[in-house]
Amino acid sequence: MTARNGRPDTGDERTDAPGPAADGTGGASGTGTGAPAAPRTDTVASVVGQWRAVHPGLDTGPMEVIGRINRCSALLQQAEDAPLRRAGLSRAEFDLLGALRRTGHELTPGELARETFSSGAAVTKRLKRLTETGLVERRTDTRDRRVAHLRLTDAGRELVDGILPEQLAYERTVLSALAPEGQEELSDLLAVLLNGLEGHLGALRA
Repeated sequence: MTARNGRPDTGDERTDAPGPAADGTGGASGTGTGAPAAPRTDTVASVVGQWRAVHPGLDTGPMEVIGRINRCSALLQQAEDAPLRRAGLSRAEFDLLGALRRTGHELTPGELARETFSSGAAVTKRLKRLTETGLVERRTDTRDRRVAHLRLTDAGRELVDGILPEQLAYERTVLSALAPEGQEELSDLLAVLLNGLEGHLGALRA
């Protein structure tokens, strides 16, 4: 999984964890059983409690959701993906390799940027390294030499296929605080949220 925010990035640098105003990892049991949620004791709960003391009439529900999403995202970005690190890859580089593997055909840099929610400049930077290390190869379009087509080398395909099960096991451990039914429920809720954001966030910015 790539756990990404849907906005173009500009490089491989990881984002520092946000300050207290965006902290929180969630404190409910998340089991999906319908049982009453335990009191929330994460860092967002502390922040929300302070805001309620200052503005007791405000509905802090949106802050509780978005604050926890932001904090989880920051912690996941900070955590070095152990399998990828051992392979000498960043998460962003693995995303590029994964896009080439799962689509099963050559992609242009622009197509890779769209597949990985990255900027063109970031993709160019990553492709340079992946090409130099022999994981990706480039073919110039016969009709337009300005266009490049990229595909995995045998070594790149072998690396992706070898590391993917290990990476999924690592991510399963990361999510182990949630029971399987809780993970499924969270996935469904995030899918609804993501669909809404992808369809309407531009209008909200206007």
